[in-house]
Amino acid sequence: MESSPTTATSGTSSRTFPDLAPGKKPGLKDVAQLIKQGKVKNVIVMAGAGISTAAGIPDFRSPETGLYANLEKYDLPYPEAIFDIDYFLEKPQAFYTLAKELYPGNFRPTTTHHFFRLLQDKGLLKAIFTQNIDTLERIAGVEDDKLIEAHGSFESAQCLACKKAYSKEAIKPQIEKGEVVYCSLKSCQGDKKALVKPNIVFFGEGLPKQFFDRIGDFTSCDLLIVLGTSLSVQPFASLINRVPSQTPRLLINLECVGELSPHSSQFLGSRPDGFDFEDVLGRKGGVKDVRWLGESDEGVLGLVTELGWQRELEELREKWEMREEGKTTEKEDGDVETTVEEVREAPMVRREGGSKEDIEQLTERLEKVEVDCSREGGTKEEEPNDLTTVERETTAE
Repeated sequence: MESSPTTATSGTSSRTFPDLAPGKKPGLKDVAQLIKQGKVKNVIVMAGAGISTAAGIPDFRSPETGLYANLEKYDLPYPEAIFDIDYFLEKPQAFYTLAKELYPGNFRPTTTHHFFRLLQDKGLLKAIFTQNIDTLERIAGVEDDKLIEAHGSFESAQCLACKKAYSKEAIKPQIEKGEVVYCSLKSCQGDKKALVKPNIVFFGEGLPKQFFDRIGDFTSCDLLIVLGTSLSVQPFASLINRVPSQTPRLLINLECVGELSPHSSQFLGSRPDGFDFEDVLGRKGGVKDVRWLGESDEGVLGLVTELGWQRELEELREKWEMREEGKTTEKEDGDVETTVEEVREAPMVRREGGSKEDIEQLTERLEKVEVDCSREGGTKEEEPNDLTTVERETTAE
């Protein structure tokens, strides 16, 4: 990766945490204070697998899980080989056994994921750079233009031969059965069928173009939050060094990672890499890096409490749960989504001049909504579909 950009700051003598007493290390309260004072407008999040453990996503590398036992029969040379492109081309069944367990829809967003959505709703979220492939950020409601999936995701897939695109819904029936997915085009149905692979970055593949296109976002970042990652995989790990020199950086993690060496020093104007929690460099602006060690959900709740956002976060989570439980109807035939609560409250319009016909129409809508919500899970099941393209047809077709 290219060297970190040189960034200008408004006065090298200004302190990152001006309200912090001399000699004191900053904490969640100090980070919250900056946000409450309106000094934070462009938050960038860097997230790893640790933010999804509370969602119950199994660790395929752990012998304690049933998933590990299921993969044992494939005689993997090492657990991570399941994400090796060469191994996948030879023995794709191992990956699809894992994919069945990890596929979107099997897990729910955690408190941390809902916090990301809250930052977005408050207009504070610049971007999320995530190493995760579980799409839980999307499921929580983070918009596409805010999300950079550094290692790809299950959101889409493509044929490795003709590059025909598939949606996650198109290959879901095969994934749920643990079956290998092959391209549906006749031109890819030769002696050796062409494989369809979710757009996940395997070992041996390059990172998505979007990752490199969005690195420039870091130059305007005024708060970096790093959660649930070991910061051991490049080039993702080095992103922490791309923020302006005065930008505060908050690490919420089980263990301290990404810390610069106690022997680090600036040499010929170069910029040392890593977090400086102990003020090894003796910066004029004081300590700018904050660490909170523990589970990501607990750290996020601590920050939310300092911000006074507990009620808003809980309401956001409850609304998400309501939608999942079917208390919000799905769009059908292009109709606008209507909640049971909205329909129940709508007859009140009659008292303010609504017509009898209005009430009759609303009553019919209420009956329709309640019938839909009484179905299993409160949602309408879709019939399995054959593989279909979602974005483009290739010239190979």
